[in-house]
Order: sequence, then structure tokens, then C-alpha cells
Amino acid sequence: MGNKNTVYLTQEGLEELKNELDNLINVKRPENIQAIKEARSLGDLSENAEYDAARNEQAQIEARIKQIEKMLENVSIISEVSKDTVGIGNTVCIKYVDDDEEDEYKIVGSQEANPFESKISNESPIAQALFNHKVGDIVTVESPNGSYEIEVIEIK
Repeated sequence: MGNKNTVYLTQEGLEELKNELDNLINVKRPENIQAIKEARSLGDLSENAEYDAARNEQAQIEARIKQIEKMLENVSIISEVSKDTVGIGNTVCIKYVDDDEEDEYKIVGSQEANPFESKISNESPIAQALFNHKVGDIVTVESPNGSYEIEVIEIK
């Protein structure tokens, strides 16, 4: 499924990334350049904390811009998702076999993963175990704490 550099994003995730890039280039970068100019005008650069802080911020801004641009070059949009088998972009309702507890997860690219929103990375142990399985399948999840079984209840 793609090469190691491929970044899987939903359309929503792509828009968020483009907005962040736009903000960095058109807002943060100019503000930072202004901060560097103002700090430089304060004189002695060897003991100028404002200048050092502004330069550090500049390095962070430029690094993030490069990171996002590289991600956008390798982006793969998660669109039409099959409801027959589990894949990236699906929301999956599962049941833990040993305790009958149910959970629901949306499988997204690692950039969008957010456990607080029940969005799990396509690289996570649960997602890896679920891929290409159908409703009713019982799969074994290999986790750092040992393996356990889950049943696919529903694929959305």
C-alpha cells in the first residue's frame, strides 16, 4: 500500500494541512521576520534573548514548512472506501472477544491519528490486524502487551 513516504490523509486532513502551510508562509513567517528585525535593532546580538528566540522560532517555522511540503508531495487521499472489508478510511465497530466490550474506530493515516477522537493510525496494531477482514471475522491483534482477539461487528 504505497511506499514508506506515502502520507494517507482524508480530504479534511488535507485541507487542515494546506491551511497550516498557508498560515506558516503568509502569517507566521512574516511575523517572525519582523521580530528578527526588531530584535536586531536592539543592538548587541551576543546577549540578545529576543533575537535568539526569534531565530529559534524561524528554524521551527522553516522546518515545519519543509515537513508539510514533503508530506503534500507524497499525499494519498483516502476517498472511496469499500464497506466489504476493512481498509484505511473505514470506521470499524469491533468487539473484544474476551470481555464482550465494543469499540468503534476510524482508521486514518498516521498524520491524522487522534485517540481522543477514536481515529487510529493505519500503522497501529489494531488497524494492521483488521485490514482486509469482513464482518464476523475474529482476528488476533499483536500488541506490546500480548495478543488478544477482536471480532469485526460492522464496517462503515
